[in-house]
Order: sequence, then structure tokens, then C-alpha cells
Amino acid sequence: MNGKAENTTTFWDHLDELRSCLIRIIMITIAMGALAFCMKDTLFDIVLAPHNSNFVTYRLLDTEPFTLHLMNTGLTEQFMIHMKTALYAGLLLSSPYVLYVLFGFVAPALYENERRIAIKITMSAYVMFILGTLINYFLIFPLTVHFLGTYQVSTDVDNMLTLQSYMDTLITMCLVIGVMFELPIVSWLLARMGIINGRMMTLYRRHAIVAIVIVAAIITPTTDVFTLFVVSMPIWLLYELSILIVRMTGNNQQIHR
Repeated sequence: MNGKAENTTTFWDHLDELRSCLIRIIMITIAMGALAFCMKDTLFDIVLAPHNSNFVTYRLLDTEPFTLHLMNTGLTEQFMIHMKTALYAGLLLSSPYVLYVLFGFVAPALYENERRIAIKITMSAYVMFILGTLINYFLIFPLTVHFLGTYQVSTDVDNMLTLQSYMDTLITMCLVIGVMFELPIVSWLLARMGIINGRMMTLYRRHAIVAIVIVAAIITPTTDVFTLFVVSMPIWLLYELSILIVRMTGNNQQIHR
């Protein structure tokens, strides 16, 4: 079918369908969150692993053994962190189904070619966000924890990290890096709209590299050049990938004109 589906439903029918979608999304998220909540030991073995010097990243980088102590300072803090972490895990676990339900809601209003584009954008954005989250968990966050957790202004001052601080930093960095990994998708959309092109992105490559280093320095406030390089490299590669995608998009548009 080349056109949009026949509009035989009323506004209230669409509203009922939207409510049904939201109910299903909430239910699956709660179910996955409850599952993660019940698997407390497994959940926090994964979440707290980067604070241990036996973590895979530290072993691969041959980091010297170190000890970080996490502490709790509030009566309800551990329980609330358990709930928040389980909810975030539930969102990640249920995200494929959530995307499926949302796409099923909007798909009837799209043309066939719009559906294909929407599927590509949605799947690509989801994969890139998950990839960014994994790179943060296995690379960027461990390096941040190692530097900030072991940094001392004096040997007389010991580091006692709060669990709240650790979890807030982990979740925030997962979200930030996940969003940053959407750069190729955003670049492709801007190129499709004719706002940017490969020549423009190449011209401002030096400016982009400086911005990338600044962002990496903010994400991982470290004086270690190697750590700064390791964090900057994935972001720079994303920029180079974006240039390639934008060039290919521009070439395809010229061919179809």
C-alpha cells in the first residue's frame, strides 16, 4: 500500500489505543523492574563490579590493585537505590517491547516509505544507545571510578565513597554516553534535511576534535593522558563515522535527483 491507512477511527478511538499502549508499556516495565528487584544479588554484582580492581577492564589494562570502599549514610538510602536501580534495569530490559508497542501505534499513520525509514532510525538509535551504555560500563565509567576513587590530596585523607554518589554517577554517565552515541543518527537526519554536508563536517573537524577532548575531560576529570585518549577515541570515531554517513547520504540524494 503506497498511501496512508484509511482514517476510519475517531479521536477517542486513538486516545483509547494510546491508553492501551501506555498501560502495556507500564505493565511490562514494572514486571521487568520487579524481576530485577528480586534478583538483587545478580543486579548489584553487575552494577558494583567496576569498583573492584578485579573488574575485566582493569585486568586488561593491567591496573595496579586498588581498594574502594562504598558506604551508606541514610536509613532508607539502600532500599531506595535498590528500587531505582531495579527500575532502570527494568526500562532497559523492556525497551525492545516498548519500542515495538510505540511503533505499532504510530505506524498506521505513516506511508510505506516512511515506515521503512522510521524502522531504520528507531533500530539504529536503539542499537547505538545500547552500544554507548556498554562502552560506558566497560570502559569510560571504570576509568572514571579508578581515577576519582583513588585520587587523594593527601595520604592522611581516605576516600569513602557513598553508594548514592556511585549509582548517580553510573546512571548519569550511561545516559550521557548513550545520547552521545546518537551522533551518527542525528547527523544522518540533518544531512537528509540538507542542513549539514560532508564538506562542512570535514572543514570543522579540528574544532570538533577540540570539543571532543573538552567533553572527554568533563566526563572523566583526569590528569592521565592515556585515560583521556581512551575516552576521546570512541567519540572521535563516532564523528568520523558521521562524516562518512553524511557524505553517503549526500551522494544518494544527488543520484536520485
